[in-house]
Amino acid sequence: MPTRDIKVKVLVEISDALASALNLERALGSILKVLSDSLEMQRGTITLVDPNTNELYIEIAQGLSVQEKDRGRYKMGEGITGKVVETGEPMVVQDIGADPSFLNKTKARDLESRKFAFICVPIKTGNKVIGALSVDHLFKGDISYEEDVKLLIIIASMVGQAVKIRELAEKEKQAVISENIKLKQELQGKYKFGNIIYGSPLMESVLNIAMQVAESQATVLIRGDSGTGKELIASAIHYSSPRANKPFIKVACASLPENLLESELFGYERGAFTGALERKPGRFEMANGGTLFLDEIGDMTVSTQVKLLRVLQEKEFERLGGTETIKTDARLICATHRDLENMMKEGRFREDLYYRINVFPVNLPPLRDRKEDIPLLVDSFIEKYGKENKKNIKGINRAALDMLMAFRWPGNVRELENVIERAVVLCHKDLISVQELPANLQGSGEMNIQSGSMSLPELVGSIEKQKIIDALHKHKTQKVAAKALGITERMLGYKIKNYKIVA
Repeated sequence: MPTRDIKVKVLVEISDALASALNLERALGSILKVLSDSLEMQRGTITLVDPNTNELYIEIAQGLSVQEKDRGRYKMGEGITGKVVETGEPMVVQDIGADPSFLNKTKARDLESRKFAFICVPIKTGNKVIGALSVDHLFKGDISYEEDVKLLIIIASMVGQAVKIRELAEKEKQAVISENIKLKQELQGKYKFGNIIYGSPLMESVLNIAMQVAESQATVLIRGDSGTGKELIASAIHYSSPRANKPFIKVACASLPENLLESELFGYERGAFTGALERKPGRFEMANGGTLFLDEIGDMTVSTQVKLLRVLQEKEFERLGGTETIKTDARLICATHRDLENMMKEGRFREDLYYRINVFPVNLPPLRDRKEDIPLLVDSFIEKYGKENKKNIKGINRAALDMLMAFRWPGNVRELENVIERAVVLCHKDLISVQELPANLQGSGEMNIQSGSMSLPELVGSIEKQKIIDALHKHKTQKVAAKALGITERMLGYKIKNYKIVA
């Protein structure tokens, strides 16, 4: 019978084993070893209930082979272990060789040459029995094992908590995995080419080209003004490629200074610079097997361009402050709004890097060159921000849409989206009207009309149409608007019909 000091020592050692071991199986093995070393308890076994079959199986055992463990399966109520789990009460068998209820399923004991006592206590979490803890004792005659049972019940309670923590961790892990799968599926659906909104032949031609390169491993250079959707096209290329299930890593080159950009791309070793307290993998490592998107590569310094060129040529690099050469298999997609050809002439962009990244160029047109897309984009943005702001806005009236169609959109699709989001917030009717649009769109004098791109009749018509829209908005009725414009009401009606103006 263990003394009080020995029992305290055993409990402390078991508590330390549970606290320090990250792996539950290793922790349980340590518990059984403590029981064997300190209490002379042999063949310690922890048996748990399989929630799927409701059978008992050996989770961990001391002194049992794999085959012996596999044989140790019990139905609920079967044998001593099965009865302990079914009743939730401990059992002691003084001589297992003489007790017919002991089944010896593992065949691990030589019951003919030696006698063993067997102690089995339930493992519980709350009021639920989830398994059993059992040990062998060398037979010492008809003695009381009450103190041993009490100690094992305390240990079983600690084991129960450890098992419960593992189950909670597994559930959380599965929930994270399921959430990651769900998010990945949503991303793949969201960024498919079929979900890009367009109606213009020009944009259709661009997307056809992008879809063709998606299936390849070629480096892509996406060019276009700010706000044209370069990142959206890069995402669509990745999620339509054979690498769709691998990482899609984005780096905004313009937002990072040179030293930070290098550490972001290539990573760094601990102590590489002040503040580098631990090793950090770079974006090339993170994108291995997937795609690395370098947005605004034209803003990258020449020294960083040299290091990037080496990665593209050799498919390898070293972390900052490190000597280990790291291989990478990341597909590169770059984007820029800058004139790289002119930058090469000025020595601000390396010619060899230019030809490395310009394997397959995709040129995105500005919004002003694909006006057919504006109504479709407007409807999409109204639906999006209507849901976000819990507003039931059905669309936009003709006068407001005409104003959007006439604007030059220097900020492209991003600027249009911002305008519609603002309009949705301000709108308290079924349709967005001119009143909800920004002032720089409402005033014809402030409109960015470039006469060089229009014929004289087109320019005159555009100005006349805008003047009529402004007058109708200001004076509310055609009669007053016609007077303000210096034309008859009949003439105004004809022009409204001719320009398809809907107030």
